Amino acid sequence: MNIKSGEDLLRLCAEEGLSLSEAACKYEMKKNDVTKEEVYEKMLFTYAQMKKSIQEGMKKKDSGYEIRGKMFKDYGMLMDEYIATKNAFLGERAARAVAYAVSVMEVNCSMGRVVASPTAGSCGVLPAAILSACETYELDDKKAVEGLLAAGIVGAIIARNASLSGARGGCQAEIGSASAMAAAAVVHMAEGTPKMSLDAASITFKNIMGLVCDPVAGLVEIPCVKRNGLGVLNALMSADMVLAGIESIIPFDEVVSAMDKVGRQMPESLRETSGGGIADTPTARKIEKEIYKKDWD
Repeated sequence: MNIKSGEDLLRLCAEEGLSLSEAACKYEMKKNDVTKEEVYEKMLFTYAQMKKSIQEGMKKKDSGYEIRGKMFKDYGMLMDEYIATKNAFLGERAARAVAYAVSVMEVNCSMGRVVASPTAGSCGVLPAAILSACETYELDDKKAVEGLLAAGIVGAIIARNASLSGARGGCQAEIGSASAMAAAAVVHMAEGTPKMSLDAASITFKNIMGLVCDPVAGLVEIPCVKRNGLGVLNALMSADMVLAGIESIIPFDEVVSAMDKVGRQMPESLRETSGGGIADTPTARKIEKEIYKKDWD
């Protein structure tokens, strides 16, 4: 089985009557010489780790808990408390999805165990989207696994034809890819067609096209944590648009190609070098100096 593009994926699904997750499972079985049961077992373990990261990140941190640079703390808990006491502008579900995403990133930034999905710097988007979809539609873990499989095959196509790396393509390649994968997964979990999933991924990418990678002090804390929170909202709204009947006029493969071209056109200073963007502001440089002066001393 040779799936090189979104067009290949849609053709396979149509010819063999497969859903996106079924095609992804078949792809994994062939690529890694494993059984369907083994694929699902691995994905169940992955989903369990994602949920654990969300749960850990939502807790208030004790005095021994430290994130390098101490740039943020308790974002997940703060969002959870806000949801309980305030009327969130976009509603409880959207605010809770953000809480989940930043919670995973908080675990990541404290050197906790996370699932890179597709990267560590974008690890909060997909878990937040999958768990949010499960809660919204009252779905079980099997459906979550199907969503992860759908996300995985979309991510594999992006990686083959563009990049998942902020150093190569800017944050559009990291948060953008994570959000596109999440949108495709949520549409699939909501019983959308394979084309609808790819349309959702396309719309998500178009909403984030050109986003630079500018981590303060070279760490995935500022602005990365908040971008994970906003990335899951991008994914969920793109999914809603497609489920409402809105299509992406530009095909998925062309959108991925455009993202790759934009990434190559970005100057080096805007591709994870911390040479520009937010990383080059006075406050960011002060933070950077404080962090690395401590190391040097």
